[in-house]
Amino acid sequence: LPGNPPVQTKKALKQRFLKLLPCCRPKSIPSLSESKTALASAVFSSPGFLADSVEDEFELSTVCHRPEGLEQLQEQTKFTRKELQVLYRGFKNECPSGIVNEENFKQIYSQFFPQGDSSTYATFLFNAFDTDHDGSVSFEDFVSGLSTILRGTIDDRLNWAFNLYDLNKDGCITKEEMLDIMKSIYDMMGKYTYPAMREEAPREHVENFFQKMDRNKDGVVTIEEFLESCQKDENIMRSMQLFDSVI
Repeated sequence: LPGNPPVQTKKALKQRFLKLLPCCRPKSIPSLSESKTALASAVFSSPGFLADSVEDEFELSTVCHRPEGLEQLQEQTKFTRKELQVLYRGFKNECPSGIVNEENFKQIYSQFFPQGDSSTYATFLFNAFDTDHDGSVSFEDFVSGLSTILRGTIDDRLNWAFNLYDLNKDGCITKEEMLDIMKSIYDMMGKYTYPAMREEAPREHVENFFQKMDRNKDGVVTIEEFLESCQKDENIMRSMQLFDSVI
């Protein structure tokens, strides 16, 4: 969304997102590198969730955080019982404590984007998932965000994106915030891309973003302006449908 950074095809984007989800990976045994670079699998898990074996019950004694029950998560998200079980099974062996803090999140995310520096963008993303601002992300936090991204209405998804870009959570996006976002994306993509990215590209994207979104030209983008502008943009609307059938 922010200024339309370098375009990837729908197929390429979907394949990249599928790699994040353990339930959608190939059945071949993943390498250590693949295991660690799968962001969702590596940073969101809760041992003891939906325990259905003696081994699972034993794990309950080691967790620091026990997730909510299956029925409650079904009510709070748009995932089915089976989908929640599949998602959990992919996560539970990655984080024995059941939660992940910002530093762990950044370490794992950096391996998913080894060609660049993803630490700043990972912080922004972590804060978007950490909705209660307690400095950690649990399995519940993750499936709640994932449910919005994959199964939410257009407004739900756009509100989630707006919250990501609104870094200080004051209800509007400034040029400074969007520039921070754009710089973090370009840092994450790396300096050795082809074609090479120009140094002034992030600022140009910000200007394009505000030219399109800042309807009253007051220097900030409100949620109302953001929703209205996005809903009138065919490219953005198509991108919102990208993950409709991921799970």
